[in-house]
Amino acid sequence: MTDRDTSAMDFRRAQPEDLASIVALLADDSLGATREHPGLPLDARYNDAFDAINRDPNQLLAVVERDGELLGCLQLTFIPGLSRTGMWRGQIESVRIASSYRGEGLGGVMFRWAIEQCKDRGCGLVQLTTDKARPDALRFYEGFGFKASHEGMKLSL
Repeated sequence: MTDRDTSAMDFRRAQPEDLASIVALLADDSLGATREHPGLPLDARYNDAFDAINRDPNQLLAVVERDGELLGCLQLTFIPGLSRTGMWRGQIESVRIASSYRGEGLGGVMFRWAIEQCKDRGCGLVQLTTDKARPDALRFYEGFGFKASHEGMKLSL
C-alpha cells in the first residue's frame, strides 16, 4: 500500500452493522471456510459473541476501512497477569484482510497499529497464536520480531 492509501484508512472499534462483513472476512480463507458460517441471517452465536466482546473493556474488536469499505479486522485482548511483576499482555487474534487487498502491505499497517494499541494500554508483551497450517503467517509475524518461544496447545470442548 502506498502512504496515500494508508493515510486514508480508518481504524475503529467494530460496530454491530460490521458483524456480517467481519464474519465474511473470517470465512475467506482455507481454514476459516471450514469453521465459519457467513450466510445470512448470521448464526445467533456471532451476535452473542460480539455483544460479549463489546461489553468487556479488555477486548477490542477493530476494523480498518477506507471510503466505507471494510478492508480488515482483528481482535485485541488485554490480559492482566501476576507473573512478570504484574505485567499486562496484549493478545492479537482473528487477523483477516479482505482477499482483494492481500499482499499490498495492509497486514503490516494493521499489526503496527495493534502493537501501538497494546503499548498505549501499558502492555509489556504482545502475543499471538497462529495455526501451523499457515507458514506464510508465521514468517510475517517473525518479521515483526515475534518469536516462537512457547508451545501452544488447545483442547476442543
